[in-house]
Amino acid sequence: MDALRASYGDTFSDSDSERENSKKPRIRTSGSTSDSNLATETTHLPLPPPPLSFLNPPNCLGMVDCLSSSEPNRLRSFPHVEGNYALHVYIPVFIPSAAKNEMTRFLKKVSSVVPGLHVVDVDVPLNSLYKDDSKLEQIALGKEFHISLGRTVPIRVHQIDSIVAMLRQKLQSQRRYWIDFSRWEVFVNDDCTRTFLSIEVVTGGLLEITKQIQVVNEVYKLHNLPEFYKDARPHISLAWELGGISNSLKRAVEEEMKRLNVEGTLRKRIFSVRFRGIQCKIGNKTYNICNFSDE
Repeated sequence: MDALRASYGDTFSDSDSERENSKKPRIRTSGSTSDSNLATETTHLPLPPPPLSFLNPPNCLGMVDCLSSSEPNRLRSFPHVEGNYALHVYIPVFIPSAAKNEMTRFLKKVSSVVPGLHVVDVDVPLNSLYKDDSKLEQIALGKEFHISLGRTVPIRVHQIDSIVAMLRQKLQSQRRYWIDFSRWEVFVNDDCTRTFLSIEVVTGGLLEITKQIQVVNEVYKLHNLPEFYKDARPHISLAWELGGISNSLKRAVEEEMKRLNVEGTLRKRIFSVRFRGIQCKIGNKTYNICNFSDE
């Protein structure tokens, strides 16, 4: 609104009658028709259309913004404190194109039973994307996902350099390996405010990721930060719902997996990717801890 005011000026007409009257000048006389006694009120003209830049601002996601504007807000994992920065250490994951068709069908089936599911991060309701598989695939599966190697925790600014340097030192000798995402699973966050539909790593890559989690735990301990879960279960999350609805979501997932098994289309692996590196996000800045260029 401030931007609109800067473009149009401070005069806004609120009633239909004012808008009608503003189409022509209004003149008031003070008893004499001479020019010196002629007083003309301010002329109100119809407002021009807003600049195109206001309709499509640079940071607008178009359809995603429209779909998510009325959705419920998620709760913070920890309260915002001035001078604190959120720390997250993770393995970036991109879903291969070959796996997206079947995953799209799976998401549609589950979300038809649990209509409150939203796409992770962009927070778009999954059931609003039913009519367009390509849009569902693009919005729900076409982004970067994360395998967390540590808790997302607040840190102070003086800890940043030390944490990044120590992570790079301890994780620089990593080798490439394959990560198999083999099982649909349901997780609930610590305070039971959100339930997640996820894909878990249970075979290929599990040993390597577990060792990386242990290294990250060592760095966290040295900075008096809480360690990761003792029995960590590496996964990526695709959708979320407010509240602890794990039972209903688990039933929906199990029913769909049974159906796929009966049809003979249930695969041993949902998809596999090569380990590409580890990143650390602190506030709005992302640090490469170790990185492999595509071969």
